Amino acid sequence: MNLFEVPGHEPSFVPEGAEWRIAMADEFDGTELNRDLWDYRLSMMGSRWPAWTDRGVRLDGRGNCVFELMLEDGRPVSSQLQTGYNFMDEPGIPPKPGRSLRWQIGKLRRSRFLHGPGYYECRCRLQQKPGWWSAFWIQSPTIGASADSYDTGVELDIMESFRPGEVAWRNLITGGYGPDRICIKAGEVRTGMDTSVFHRFGLLWDETGYTFYIDGEEDGKITSHFTPRPEFILISTEVRGYRNADMTPEPAAFEAVGDTFLVDYVRVFDRA
Repeated sequence: MNLFEVPGHEPSFVPEGAEWRIAMADEFDGTELNRDLWDYRLSMMGSRWPAWTDRGVRLDGRGNCVFELMLEDGRPVSSQLQTGYNFMDEPGIPPKPGRSLRWQIGKLRRSRFLHGPGYYECRCRLQQKPGWWSAFWIQSPTIGASADSYDTGVELDIMESFRPGEVAWRNLITGGYGPDRICIKAGEVRTGMDTSVFHRFGLLWDETGYTFYIDGEEDGKITSHFTPRPEFILISTEVRGYRNADMTPEPAAFEAVGDTFLVDYVRVFDRA
């Protein structure tokens, strides 16, 4: 990997063999989140998701976006940011009595930032306590709208940390989230990662497939299901337990209230 210098900020590690230019970057300077770029994801699979809030993110004035595990109505919650929208997440509108011929999905929303092949990188400091997790990933607005991933896009999990100091496999998901779902893993589970320092997580998306990086070192590649379909970026956290049948947060989440996940920057590069 080569260094890409960004004046006044930490450099990026970019893949060798090409010249690069920044297509999008948020350094999280100042004290106000860029709402022209980021929105909160509050719903999942057509329903309001109780694990998420639109109050769990702030900028600390030192160049970090701070995700905090917090209490809301006595329950631990956290936030998920996104630069776009998935057509199946918005809550649907029930048909009026006597009118059954209505599409059971919510309002289609225009994404704020979409991008196709390129290099994606996030520099972040992982959460330090159990009970919640963090992730950096991209998703197609129309994933699962057809069985053809080339046409409708994929999900690419660049970083998922379900436990402090641990980073899970990198994933490609296609076919949506029902019976046609396909999940392909890459790389290795990383344990013992230092949660007191920042790490860089990257994805090179090009005609050869999807190559993943951790701190400038290649860590897995997937060569199938290429798509040119532009996708949106997500930085997410979520309290563990809400996905269980009883939708009850884990006890560890209550004990971890106040813990933080920090993001120094998110950058997207194109070949110059």
